[in-house]
Amino acid sequence: MKWPRWQERKDALSAALLDHSANVRHLPGVANPVARDTLAMQIVASLRRDDYFRSIQHRGPIAPERADPHSDKFEAELGVVYLLQNGAHDEAAWLIFLMVYLAKPADSGWRRLRDIYGKLGKGRWDWAAVAANPDAFGAWLAEHWQEIGGKFGNHRKYESIKPDARRPMGAAIAQYVRWVLDGGGHRRLFADIIREAGNDPNSIFDAFYHALPIKGFGRLGRFDWVAMLSRYRLIHAEAGSAYLKTATGPRSGLQLLFLGNPETKTDPDILQGWLDDLDSDLGVGMEVLEDSICNWQKKPTEFEHFKG
Repeated sequence: MKWPRWQERKDALSAALLDHSANVRHLPGVANPVARDTLAMQIVASLRRDDYFRSIQHRGPIAPERADPHSDKFEAELGVVYLLQNGAHDEAAWLIFLMVYLAKPADSGWRRLRDIYGKLGKGRWDWAAVAANPDAFGAWLAEHWQEIGGKFGNHRKYESIKPDARRPMGAAIAQYVRWVLDGGGHRRLFADIIREAGNDPNSIFDAFYHALPIKGFGRLGRFDWVAMLSRYRLIHAEAGSAYLKTATGPRSGLQLLFLGNPETKTDPDILQGWLDDLDSDLGVGMEVLEDSICNWQKKPTEFEHFKG
């Protein structure tokens, strides 16, 4: 077991999958015990990720270097906690957006985020700087994009820092900044979205998912962004569905799980209903199921820890 402390939870999830298949709805995709254990491990991996975000927010004071892209101790996840501990709400929300936009590939980590957020060591593209002149960021990126290291994470692999790209980062950042400024800043904008959505965490998740107007943020980008805001408790939101109508990986994974063939086209509403039934037995939530089933379908009988 890769994570011994989670062995009992993994075994319980595997048993719950077997029980669901026997008593609720047949799960041909995990009829093979190896595939079933692989899916259980992917669910554990997703649960561990959420557990990590909870744990870092209960630590003592975070060192300021964690939020400083010029420091070797920079770590974006902890940097957001530092900013929130010190009341820098706009900066925290901005760093979260950059984290989601760039994502974190396993091989280069936050290198690209550090280079961009830290302005290649010559300043900082913090919230104050981009809010003062949203177009300046795009101009800087167009001039310096070839100097920026790292790469985009797997969830953002179709984005580009090239100024002539189909979905250039500079234009997306300017669009995000103007959207937030037009809304009166992150606090007021988020509060207005929540007020319109009501008190239900599922409705709040859905409202934020549909509110983000940024080019290049399709289903996966929006889902990740709202989930990250929720992990850091900037909003009290929880996904009520896996948003399958425009999904690729999660939808293929569900078709494999429920029908034994990832290519068997099935109405997303039907798949969502089956997924709701499954979560009634697993009790892990849509965000964990969306992530873990997407990762599982890539290698159904071989666990691989996908990090970014």
